[in-house]
Parts: sequence; C-alpha cells; structure tokens
Amino acid sequence: MIGSCTGTLMVALLLLGFGSMGLIWAAMEAGNVRSILLLASAVTCGYIYQCPPFRLSYRGLGEPLCFAAFGPFATTAFYLLQCSSTRMETVPITATILSASVLVGITTSLILFCSHFHQITGDKAVGKFSPLVRIGTETGSYMVKLAVISLYSLLFLFGICRVLPITSIFLCALTLPMGKLVVTFIADNHQDKMKIFMAKYFCVRLHALFGAALAAGMVAARIITRNNVPLLVIT
Repeated sequence: MIGSCTGTLMVALLLLGFGSMGLIWAAMEAGNVRSILLLASAVTCGYIYQCPPFRLSYRGLGEPLCFAAFGPFATTAFYLLQCSSTRMETVPITATILSASVLVGITTSLILFCSHFHQITGDKAVGKFSPLVRIGTETGSYMVKLAVISLYSLLFLFGICRVLPITSIFLCALTLPMGKLVVTFIADNHQDKMKIFMAKYFCVRLHALFGAALAAGMVAARIITRNNVPLLVIT
C-alpha cells in the first residue's frame, strides 16, 4: 500500500521510539522501575513470537508467549504505572493483581488460539506449526472448551480463596453466556472454514466483557469498602 519497505520500517521504528519514551516517562512519574522491566519482558515475548531469527510462533509457542506478555507481564506493569510514587510502598504486587493477570492472560491467549482455525491450510503451506496444525480442529475445539472451563473455574477458586472481591466474581459470572457461546460455536463449526472465521471475534467479545466485568468489580469493591460496607477486597 505504501510502496516502500524502507519507509514502512522507518515509521515503525519512529513509533517504537515514541512509544518507548512514553512508557519510560510514565514509569518515572510512577517512581517504579519494575513496570519498565515487566513491559520490556512483554515486548520481548512479542518480538521472539514473530520476528527473526526466533519466530517461535512457527513452532506453536505463540499461546504461552501471548499469555505471559498480556497477562502477568503487561497487566501487572500497567497496574504499577497507575500508582503514584507516593503510594508505591503501600500498593505492592499482590495476589489480587496476579490472579487478575492470569485471567486476562487466558482470555487473550484464547483469541490467538482461535485465530488459527481458519488458517490451517495457509500455516501448513509456510511451515508454521501452530497448535491447530499439530492437533487438528476437533481436538482444538475440546481445548477451547477446557480453556473456558478453566477460566471460570479459576475465577470461582480465586473467590473462594478470597483473592478477588466478590463483586468481581459476580460480574464476571454474568459473562458465562458469552463463554458458552464461544464453546458452542467452535464445537459446531470447527470444520467449516467459512463460519469458523468468526470464532476469534467471539473470543474478543469474551475478553472485552470479562475484563470489563473484572475491573468494574474491583472498582465497585473499592467504593463499597470506602463507604465502610463489609466486603472482601484485597488492594
């Protein structure tokens, strides 16, 4: 579209530079070096996932890298970036943020996994051994079901262990119909190359709804706690 590989590369490097400076500035404002280290780890996961000489996506390792990058690394990093330097000593990395990052990592990785369903032929042609190239679409549909079950099982386990506030558990539980839709749609259409294209978009909706519910539940718990209403919340 642009007609110049060099021009595209220069623009990409320029954006990378501005983005890096912005994140470093935010980390300095927050007074927390750990956030930069976590973000660097997330970016590294993205680089070795797709870029030479690593291209670990061709070895079927995209999902673990996606989980680490967008889950524990990025989620925890941006949590720290939103904490001011005066509060960092009172807002450490807790079990609450780590458990939330695990849930975010699962929903994000599910998007990537389901994007492979309609790309199997193309992946095989270029020697890309994605998980679905290795296990096939039928087994892949069972893996999606297991992932969704694991997502909600962990959610309720974190609630039982009093790691996440009850408000987050309740609001995230309301997204169960969306999770069921993902599982049912993929189970019914995993062999249909035309229809299965929509699988990743359903996963995006699940990711967005689940994440919004998780965050809204935490905000609600904080408000309720400030009003001295007894409620489980770990800040």
